[in-house]
Amino acid sequence: MTLRRKLLLVALCTLALPVAGWLYVRQMETLLREGQAQALVASARAVARSLVVTGAALPQDARGWYVQIPTSPITVDGYGDDWAPLTPWSQPLGPRGGALLAADAGGLYLYAWERGSVRRRADADDPDALHADHFLLELDRGDTRLRYLLASAAPGPFDARLLDPPVPGWPDRLAGQWQEDGGGWRVELRLPWPLDIDRLGLGLYDASAGGDPLAVDARPPWQYSATLAQELSRLVPDDTRARVLAPPGWLLAQSGRLQAGGRQPGWFAALVYRALLANRVEDAAPWTQDAPRLDLPEIAKARAGQPATVWREGETRASVVLAAAVPIGTPGQVRGVLLLEQASTTVPLLANRALLTLLATSFGVLLVAGGALLFFATRLSLRLGRLRDAAERAQLAEGRLEGLFAKGRFPMTAAGDEIGDLARSFEHLFEAIGGYTDYLRTLASKLSHELNTPLAIVKSSLDNLEHALEANAALPPEAQPYLARARDGVARLGTLVRAMSEASRMERAIAAAEPEDVDLREVVRGCAEAYRPLIGARSLACELPGAPLPMHCAPELIAQALDKLLDNALSFTPADGWLRLSLAPREDGAEIALANQGPPLPAAMQGRLFDSLVSLRDKATPGGAPHLGLGLYVVRLVAERHGGSAGAHDLEDGSGVAFTLRLRNMPRQRL
Repeated sequence: MTLRRKLLLVALCTLALPVAGWLYVRQMETLLREGQAQALVASARAVARSLVVTGAALPQDARGWYVQIPTSPITVDGYGDDWAPLTPWSQPLGPRGGALLAADAGGLYLYAWERGSVRRRADADDPDALHADHFLLELDRGDTRLRYLLASAAPGPFDARLLDPPVPGWPDRLAGQWQEDGGGWRVELRLPWPLDIDRLGLGLYDASAGGDPLAVDARPPWQYSATLAQELSRLVPDDTRARVLAPPGWLLAQSGRLQAGGRQPGWFAALVYRALLANRVEDAAPWTQDAPRLDLPEIAKARAGQPATVWREGETRASVVLAAAVPIGTPGQVRGVLLLEQASTTVPLLANRALLTLLATSFGVLLVAGGALLFFATRLSLRLGRLRDAAERAQLAEGRLEGLFAKGRFPMTAAGDEIGDLARSFEHLFEAIGGYTDYLRTLASKLSHELNTPLAIVKSSLDNLEHALEANAALPPEAQPYLARARDGVARLGTLVRAMSEASRMERAIAAAEPEDVDLREVVRGCAEAYRPLIGARSLACELPGAPLPMHCAPELIAQALDKLLDNALSFTPADGWLRLSLAPREDGAEIALANQGPPLPAAMQGRLFDSLVSLRDKATPGGAPHLGLGLYVVRLVAERHGGSAGAHDLEDGSGVAFTLRLRNMPRQRL
């Protein structure tokens, strides 16, 4: 991974800023909610105390029969079709029964049912009616109690029988409808309303189950109170909906309406708030305004004496509703529950505004930090690239530093930072390497110059010794081999000195060679034709391109390099082996390859073949010519003079080796 990419990743770490800010905005939204919830609970407590102090008509008991308001006219026929909209809020009666109560201007309607497959029938006037399946209705006011027996031997209309002495102003008999099927029986009747009663008793008797035939569940009747609603409207704050609920959650009064003030957020702001900022918000369905009963955890908590708050979805876009439920009454005697609800768009608007401000600020910080880091990474990469290029140029020039650096200095050595320290260290290193390589390059010429005089002294001394011995007497036979070996050693040393001197002159000649425009194909073809008489029984194949290959090069140097390659190849090719000389064009020049049959290259010598004074040939035998290992070194010098390189590799089939010479066009001299 590049340095710029690494620093870009570091810049991306600044994304932690918007994440932390997002968490902060969520916490701020929670604090705003808590503050608004505390304020609404305080208002609800004040309204609840006012209702108690003013003596509002609140429930005295914890249980009651709730009388609903029908949504459509009810026909007394014993069937539950008219009661379908009210059925979700039916009230249980006995283990297998239930009841619904509704009141309108026409009276109080009662619909009750008992589920069971076993049926014992009797009319209300039969003596044994109390032991058959029946429904018992009880009306209480003070000490007055009237009970009515509702029973029928067959489906259809019936008349309820009064079990107690009649009371003036109270009905003696009640008419209703009785229906039954395989799943049980149902009773429906209508009472005059309003009746001035304190309690209403309902009882279902199942003859197959037994029990007390006169048992009833007596409770006070509850219903929506317009008087309580009007009194409530004078106490609640504006833009707040208030509901007074009986302890079980039945609606007794309602006032006000939800209205979110202020500017309405757009759809995108609403989406952002719901998806990123809003904490858990309850669904609005259980809080619908048309429900006569609210059976919610918050109501149950308030009924137990503890205030409770909840946030739910609002009716308008991006609005939220805060609901606060507080008990009405004294501790230990809760007479009802007050529910206040406030719709708000302030919290979403503030949260969205804070988030957008945070995002804009974070984006700006991210851009500045990313741009600064990218600029720093780019500048640092460029500076390191200059150091790399300078080091590579020095390596290609074998450590020679002449002309490599501007004004004779390594780049960026004047910088005062760590890059400057690194550049100065490189400069000192290359100065040391340059001095050492210059010493090695001139070592051969120095040695050849210094050894010439001692060799001449040794040679003249041997000649004088031989003449002196021959002048006195014949040279002893046992001394002749030693004198011949001494002369041979001197001759070998002389050859080495001349070769070293020749290598120095060759380096200078290669550096001074003048390029010209030639057809490289003809140069290689001419060399191949000249080599054929020199290789003996060996075969030589020449592979050339079909079209001319013009190049701006030094043809005599290329021919000299090919001579060295051929001399090296002949040393390892069997007498009846083969050689192959090929020329191929390349995008940036040409490539000449000389392959020969022979042993593979030693693995240990792969990187040193083209160094000076390195040879793969066997040690020279006494009397033979020494091998200094300068041939492939000359090949490398010729390749580098042409801006290319020299290489060697084993053939894929293992039959021999191939030496390659990569060449580029030499630069043209300006006139």
